[in-house]
Amino acid sequence: MRTRQRGSHLGLLLLASQLFQVGLDNIPPVTLAVLGLNVYLYLFPAAPLMKTCVSVQQAYWYGDWRRLLLSPLHHADDWHLYFNMVSFLWKGMRLERRLGGPWFLYLLSTFSLLTGLVYLALEAGLTELTDNQSYSMTCAVGFSGVLFALKVLSNHYHPGGVTYVMGLPVSNRYASWVELVLIHITSPGTSFVGHLAGILVGLLYTAGPLKAIMKKCAEIVTSSGYNSQPGAYYNSSGSSGYSGSAGRHSGYNQYSLDPASSYTGGLTEEEQLEEAIRNSLNDGGGGE
Repeated sequence: MRTRQRGSHLGLLLLASQLFQVGLDNIPPVTLAVLGLNVYLYLFPAAPLMKTCVSVQQAYWYGDWRRLLLSPLHHADDWHLYFNMVSFLWKGMRLERRLGGPWFLYLLSTFSLLTGLVYLALEAGLTELTDNQSYSMTCAVGFSGVLFALKVLSNHYHPGGVTYVMGLPVSNRYASWVELVLIHITSPGTSFVGHLAGILVGLLYTAGPLKAIMKKCAEIVTSSGYNSQPGAYYNSSGSSGYSGSAGRHSGYNQYSLDPASSYTGGLTEEEQLEEAIRNSLNDGGGGE
């Protein structure tokens, strides 16, 4: 677990530059609000980092369950925040426009909570299997678990596309798993179990019962369900509005960009935004 580094805030400056390059008016409201919340809690954390990270020891043994809410929204340093938020910007613009703001907010809230719970279950299971208490004491923080869940969802909508993971072309169907392994190899300080938890939550939604459960809960809470259910937004946006290379950006590692990709004139407004993001990231260096 890294301690927070206070220095030049270069990551924050690059994130601000990225947002203004895309244009705040072009970012859907839920995506922009979640980005703003993460930045705010980095600058003004709700608690010290070691009191926001989530672990079996702190959440289950000591009963500090609020960490499930705090841990996804706090980051170890400005680079950690930068790479997570740029990745979220890419995924959020696509998914919010496809699903609609209310359902996307509902989805983010559910993914954030479930990713933490699955992480705790995996760490507790490893503790029992290996009889090694260190798994229960490992404390995770950051938005990357949620990003992996969103990546599974994005790739689910584009199963025939190709994602570039550290320059390697990988089918969208397997991209999350390949990225999970490569990030663990190249950045051993990242949370393998936390990322795996995100993938499993994404699969629970795309191939399991989670989506149906969420829709049923939304129907109970709202009388009509018009603003909550994703189906109301599918017909208007559809998959045709998105290129087959969706999900090209990784959750953590910016080397997943395809350096050979190029665009010519006649781009739509959304494609121009995507190109702006790619160009900025290609100039921004590597990730965590």
